[in-house]
Amino acid sequence: MTSVSQSPRSFTSGPSLAEIQHAHDVVSRVAKHTPVETSNYLTELLGSPVLLKCENLQRTGSYKIRGAYYMMSKLSEEERARGVVAASAGNHAQGVAFAARELGVKATIFMPLGVALPKLQATKDYGAHVVLGGATVDEPLRAAAEFARETGAIFVPPFDHEDVITGQAALGLDVVNDVPDVDTVIVPIGGGGLIAGVSAAVKQWGRERGRDIRVIGVQAENAASYPVSLEAGRPVDITVGSTIADGIAVGRPGTLNFDIVKDLVDGVVTVSDDETARALLVLLERSKLVVEPAGAVGVAALLSGAVQASAGELGRTVVLLSGGNIDPLLMQRVVAAGLAVSDRYLNLRLMLPDRPGQLARTSELIAAASANVVEVLHTRHGNGLQLSQVELQVSVETRGPEHKDEVVRILREAGYDPIVD
Repeated sequence: MTSVSQSPRSFTSGPSLAEIQHAHDVVSRVAKHTPVETSNYLTELLGSPVLLKCENLQRTGSYKIRGAYYMMSKLSEEERARGVVAASAGNHAQGVAFAARELGVKATIFMPLGVALPKLQATKDYGAHVVLGGATVDEPLRAAAEFARETGAIFVPPFDHEDVITGQAALGLDVVNDVPDVDTVIVPIGGGGLIAGVSAAVKQWGRERGRDIRVIGVQAENAASYPVSLEAGRPVDITVGSTIADGIAVGRPGTLNFDIVKDLVDGVVTVSDDETARALLVLLERSKLVVEPAGAVGVAALLSGAVQASAGELGRTVVLLSGGNIDPLLMQRVVAAGLAVSDRYLNLRLMLPDRPGQLARTSELIAAASANVVEVLHTRHGNGLQLSQVELQVSVETRGPEHKDEVVRILREAGYDPIVD
């Protein structure tokens, strides 16, 4: 078998199409051929066809199985006997654990203490030995590197490796095989393994046919290492802020990944957490798809206008939904945030006279506007309240911006002065 040692040739433009085809054949032993779904909602909104490549339905819940399996399939028998080690807060851990099980290799995965329980349990269920430690993934990464030095286990990196990139590139071939008339591919970016592989595949495939397929990357705005790195012309470290898109919260581009992105990718944009929450809600309601925040940033870029379809420039667009491993507790919070961003959830504060009947009257007015009260807090202890006043905090479900304005208007016409939070 071929060793995983680096090839002497240049890798700045990524793997060749022949290498990607070989990886596709290998990866297809374990990876599902995930469906492509047309999004009628996004198509109507943008005025050009939008399709969703559903890697959220992939085995292990994300595309990560592709790169992990391909790299590990190239290990020699001696290397396999040493076992593999990785560090991850979720998708990479599951991909490595699953690939190791399929190849009969012992896997040790270092994960942070705060890892979501479903991701932790899935990694264990695939047969990996899990070691917990550290508040962020940085400490497990250091521990995994030390474990590799001490035991001789093969470290499987999440994105910055030729074979990992080539394995992810197999997804790019799926895209052009499924949608041969694709014009634009939108890809989430963390360290850059996925977009490096996908761009190498679709660009080469397109050039062989005299076509230029655009590739656009999307990052979370609080973990956007690529825009500053591309401006500087080299990988730059950033401080990662808080983001719900933890699957792409990476503070520095991979070295190999950056070179390929710099050469091949047409642009990188960013989206906020609110925009990502709205995208998750749209995918859930309109497409009936459960997607994790990192996997939904491409849809967020379309909804927010970060990627625009001006003058039909996007053409037929495929958005990669890179994963679906979302903690149910996070899903609950994200749906609430998505409702608020979409003007479907209204928080009001009203100062009321402290006398009987005021709460009932307010409830009647909201009901008359056909809105639904979901939560109420009635208190005499708010800041700035007079002795004769109470504060009413109300959370209301609405149908959108116009309905939200109608609720506020009805309350004001009744003599109240609602404050919208």
